[in-house]
Amino acid sequence: MSEEYRADWAQKDFYAELGVKKDATADEVKKAYRKLARANHPDSNPGDTAKHDKFKAVAEAYDVVGDPGKRKRYDEFRSSMGSGGFRYSGGGPGFGGAGGGFNLDDLLRDRAGGTPGGGTGGGFGDMFGDLFGGGGRRQQSRRARKGPDVESTATISFADSLEGVTIALRLTSDSACTECNGTGGKPGTKPHVCPECEGAGYVVASVGGGFSMNETCPSCGGRQLVYDDPCPVCHGSGRGTSARTIQARIPAGVKDGQRIRLRGKGGAGEGGGPAGDLYVTVKVGQHRVFGRKDDNLTIDVPVSFDELALGAEVKIPTLAGAPVTLKIPAGTPNGRTFRVRGKGARKADGTVGDLLATVNVHVPAHLNEQARSAVEAYRDAMAGAPLRANLFEQAGS
Repeated sequence: MSEEYRADWAQKDFYAELGVKKDATADEVKKAYRKLARANHPDSNPGDTAKHDKFKAVAEAYDVVGDPGKRKRYDEFRSSMGSGGFRYSGGGPGFGGAGGGFNLDDLLRDRAGGTPGGGTGGGFGDMFGDLFGGGGRRQQSRRARKGPDVESTATISFADSLEGVTIALRLTSDSACTECNGTGGKPGTKPHVCPECEGAGYVVASVGGGFSMNETCPSCGGRQLVYDDPCPVCHGSGRGTSARTIQARIPAGVKDGQRIRLRGKGGAGEGGGPAGDLYVTVKVGQHRVFGRKDDNLTIDVPVSFDELALGAEVKIPTLAGAPVTLKIPAGTPNGRTFRVRGKGARKADGTVGDLLATVNVHVPAHLNEQARSAVEAYRDAMAGAPLRANLFEQAGS
């Protein structure tokens, strides 16, 4: 942004532009802006140049006095220069008439990093620059940025998914370049303020309709500083890769495919920023006996016909404990599921699900003579029972 354009902004009274008093509340400022923006919006006034210009001016004013931080610095600057808004002398004596004591050209040079006397920047230059998107002391410390998030997968056993386990993960992630320590410059060389963004780390891009937005500076990548000689390893990006091993705790009760977030275990931050997060997608291996349904474990229990017909007590295993006895009442149908309380998976609230045991009749592939005779005798005894009497009638209905 040119000094002439910043000087032009210095002459504007944003409160007058919005038609509110200096002590107007934030709600009053917002209502005034919405009313004016609605009345002068380009979509509602096609071809009306005057209203288009008014819409842009109103948006510019609200961008400052509608932001509490910017409004505070704007008020302080107006108070320092005297009431009635900013008056630009065009390089003359200064603010407020002859002999005013402050020349805006000096003020803008102060913003750029030095005073007419050769000293360091500061004072009004800092205030003015902060208000309109920059900073008087451009060579500030770099803005802290959070490190990148990292994705990984881990395969654990069925038992470990229920009890919880600590695993070692080998990670390769984005990190600061080890050659230049993340600066992006050739070791031994010195940086200077990025000329494109003037050290802000971002540039202002127009999005149409009188609006604009901040974008990361394409020249410095948001680092605010650039080097004439880039790092030969990272080619100026300041980033590299690193391999490390971390210990990750997988909580009890995790499900297959579940994604777990580990805060601060991702890529290293930049400029003193915090590390990113690690997201681990858990793959749970299958068990030969047990399955899982929500927070319950499942098991298929093979039984004989006589155990279902006559009733029986059958011992079944649990995953991490002593066997339990399943009491099967006489006449139990095949495929019935029994519930054993408290023998399932651990829930997020610390309670434990159940074990669901489903009984299935096992039909032997071979019978000895005695067993065959017994089955034939049973068949003869049940010959009169119309087991499938209504099957065809129901199928046709």
